[in-house]
Amino acid sequence: MERKLINKNRYAQSSPQDVRRLIREGKITSQTSGMCDGYAQANLCVLPKEYAYDFLLFTQRNPKSCPLLEVSDTGSRLLRTSAAGADITADIPMYRVWDNGALRGEYTDVAEFWRSDLVSFIIGCSFSFESLLIAAGIDVRNISENCNVPMYVTNIDTVPAGVFSGKMVVSMRPIPYDRIVRAVTVTAAMPRVHGSPVHIGDPSVIGIKDIGHPDFGDAVTIKDGEVPVFWCCGVTPQSVVMNSKPSFCITHSPGHMLITDIPDADLIS
Repeated sequence: MERKLINKNRYAQSSPQDVRRLIREGKITSQTSGMCDGYAQANLCVLPKEYAYDFLLFTQRNPKSCPLLEVSDTGSRLLRTSAAGADITADIPMYRVWDNGALRGEYTDVAEFWRSDLVSFIIGCSFSFESLLIAAGIDVRNISENCNVPMYVTNIDTVPAGVFSGKMVVSMRPIPYDRIVRAVTVTAAMPRVHGSPVHIGDPSVIGIKDIGHPDFGDAVTIKDGEVPVFWCCGVTPQSVVMNSKPSFCITHSPGHMLITDIPDADLIS
């Protein structure tokens, strides 16, 4: 019988609604990997309406990096489908606010920055397939070490759309050599949360100079017999924002995700 590894996160068995409430109340401000086992997590990119069509086109041209789960109504802080009734300004543990591609700061609530012309894009996250990797007997190191997943800016260009262009960001999970095929199979079945890996092995091939020093998140242990495996990451829009410099943008802080009401099982193709 295949060995099961246990998710020991404190909020692994909590409901998305309960965790979002705790986030809104300021009781959870940490990264969300391992929370709400069995439910999809999501990235956030909020832009003024003048950029919305270009960014929507960007997501369509870059579906592995930016698998779109929902687009909000203009000016609405509330989501309709991915997390019905969620307040996009308060239900994520940590946000980033950007001015002309420069980071203004990180905040636990962004209601003060909200404007009537803003459109929210909810993008699938690789945290969503971590519970399936665990169920397949694969140790997800950022969960077992209780830290954020390591993320890296690569040398891989995204497909430009309108004003938006930039480099792809990837997340990394070390996988035992004899479990790589299983990890690829499990994640390939979930294209709406990045799907199969984009690179396996030598980090330098995709422009990563030091795997021990990620651009976002935390370094994790890579054990003997393990291979670094890289998936597209929903932090890619932040790389694109830094490159393309829209006048204003709100994103999640890397690893601090929106926990949706979408069961992981609904995203398996």
